[in-house]
Amino acid sequence: MLRALALVAAAIVGLVALLAVVAIVYVARGWRADAHLDGTLTGFPVSAPVAILRDERGVPHIRAASIPDAFVAQGYVEGSERLFQMDLLRHHVYGELAAWFGSAALRHDERARAFDVRRVIDEEYASLPASSRVDLDAFAQGVNAAIEREPLPVEYRLLMLRPRPWQPKDALAAGFATVLDLIDPWDDVIERDRVYRRFGIAGLDALYPITDPRYDAPVAGRVPADVAALPALPARDNHRPAGTLPSREGQGSNEWAVGAERTSTGRALLASDPHLGIRIPGVWYLVDLAAPGYHVAGASLAGTPGVILGHNAKIAWGATNGTVVTESLYLAGPVVRTRTERFDVRFKGAVERTYAEDAHGFIVADPLAPERKFSVDWEPARKTVSPLPTFALLDRATSIEDALVALRAYPGPPQNFVVADVSGRAAYYLAGDIPNDPFWGLRVHTATDPSFAPLAFDALPHVVPSRSAVLFTANNRIYGRGYPYRLGPGFSPPYRASRIESRLGEMPRFSADDFTAMQTETLSIPEKELADATVAAARLRHVSDPKVDALAAWDGRFAPDSTGASVAFGLRVAALKRFAAGFFEPREAALYAEGARAELVTILRALREHKPGYVAGDDYDGFLLASLAGVGPPQPWSTAGATLVHHPLAALGVPWFDGATIPGDGDAYAIHVQKNDDTQSYRAVWDVGNWDAGGIVIPSGESGRPGSPHYDDLAATWVAQKLVALPFGDAAVEAAARHRLQLVP
Repeated sequence: MLRALALVAAAIVGLVALLAVVAIVYVARGWRADAHLDGTLTGFPVSAPVAILRDERGVPHIRAASIPDAFVAQGYVEGSERLFQMDLLRHHVYGELAAWFGSAALRHDERARAFDVRRVIDEEYASLPASSRVDLDAFAQGVNAAIEREPLPVEYRLLMLRPRPWQPKDALAAGFATVLDLIDPWDDVIERDRVYRRFGIAGLDALYPITDPRYDAPVAGRVPADVAALPALPARDNHRPAGTLPSREGQGSNEWAVGAERTSTGRALLASDPHLGIRIPGVWYLVDLAAPGYHVAGASLAGTPGVILGHNAKIAWGATNGTVVTESLYLAGPVVRTRTERFDVRFKGAVERTYAEDAHGFIVADPLAPERKFSVDWEPARKTVSPLPTFALLDRATSIEDALVALRAYPGPPQNFVVADVSGRAAYYLAGDIPNDPFWGLRVHTATDPSFAPLAFDALPHVVPSRSAVLFTANNRIYGRGYPYRLGPGFSPPYRASRIESRLGEMPRFSADDFTAMQTETLSIPEKELADATVAAARLRHVSDPKVDALAAWDGRFAPDSTGASVAFGLRVAALKRFAAGFFEPREAALYAEGARAELVTILRALREHKPGYVAGDDYDGFLLASLAGVGPPQPWSTAGATLVHHPLAALGVPWFDGATIPGDGDAYAIHVQKNDDTQSYRAVWDVGNWDAGGIVIPSGESGRPGSPHYDDLAATWVAQKLVALPFGDAAVEAAARHRLQLVP
């Protein structure tokens, strides 16, 4: 009997060991697997052979006999190299992450379905023009061909999952992830209303400043609008520890352009570097698509057909977030409808939650006081028009005028678009649905207040096309004196925009190399001002400290070898924490920091104007020195500001797929934005019409497969601040080709 039990136990141990080996081999095979790069693949849903030529960076250049065939090929290459990323986006938007990751993801899913997201995506798809549905169907066929033919990505193997087929409407869901990233969140409106109820209008004006008047740099109107002095506030005598606060400080994007009269080539120039969360694989997938009557290249959002930001044969375009109001909030009224959502939770089963709507929109709770309910009137949840057709029209535009036709119908999220064409002209337009809400996202309406229609496209800030144009946006206030609408609760601080404007005034004419050099600049205007004020306070109070010496010697640049930069960064973070903690309890301080966008503007203006009520005892020198006291010793910014590029599974304690560590170089308020959670997601400069010049770079690599040589091979180029041309003409593409894959019917 004992011997039999021993034999059974040994068999079980052997079976477990065998299964473990099989599992390791199964995962390891996925790790090493790469997509097909060369050869001929048959049986594809295309009308004629399609050539996919990849250059040394692995960027696919697709040459097809028809536009649908080109999108089949794009779906195939993106599905081959970015499938897990695309699928993760799909689960994120639909609120299905708990089905993969269990109870830890349920809270996210519950919030994702605060509005009926599946209805929104279904209605967006149903409202598309027939041509757009053809594009999405072709793209989905290509993705599904990749699911069927290519090795299963390693993440699925590790998590013991398999992807479901890609539906045409799933591309709308992937694109909707960006909509959610770029709106003004309703939690922020609730927090601003809380500030209003506690501190009144003066508190709103003080804690949510619309700009810094010393550096205001509007592109439309160019003459800064008047800004009232900071109001005095009640005395502030306490300071509560704040802990670590999230912040949007410096978040956003840069773009600038000049018409042909301001360039050394006689062609317009356009620079673009959108700032998004840095991760591996990156947000953008570079691609070049050509078919009869269609040729476009640049950055595609993984999971969507065509190019979102880039150029075609006639125009180039970039975009920055408008940072304007995107919804109106109301005190919740009588419930008019409910729906029940079912959540599949891995390792647990299914749970259900009931959601409600009133006459204005879907109902949400105050994150700090769940008994308080609000309804959200949000255009994308009601109008259900996808922004993807706008980008499809931009891909096909032949002039700025064509681009404006596309932008007129753009539903949002509101973006600052800069467009340049081969005629040498450049133009700027804010586009997207912005409700004409007199509270502009600063306060909550009563339940009986009316809904507010969006402003007309022609009423939004813009600069008409011109060969002499000088254009720039950096999420700052874009309108000048005399503009009748506030547009939002506040804009990102104007420091990057001010510096770009200054650089564009330094020379009469510019080259693509000049624009590339501008994208690498690390000077931070506000942190230099904060550092100088702190040094002055230390000298006044006879404080001797190596950190003060480092600040005194610092030139304001977040260069990799700078030690003063690390102290300046620590000072700014500590000052923001101390400032927020002086007004709010820790949980509320965190919400304020999420949505204020401009705490540093308030601090700098208060320092200049010496208004009472902003820091404890109105002792600004003491405030600065107390902030500095908690900062660590000076160290090179390359180390102190380093960013490890994480894979999404790093959040689960799986670090194996992480990318390179990017040394500190730039900061939140420099033109070269780089920080832990937000950085330049690509850098592009387009010499409009000379498309094989200029170029575009991304931080990691084209492929999302860890076994690919193109997983993070571009990191070194990124760190070296090099711009790499994206071949566009047939001869340039042929010369650059390193791999050739053919898809045949």
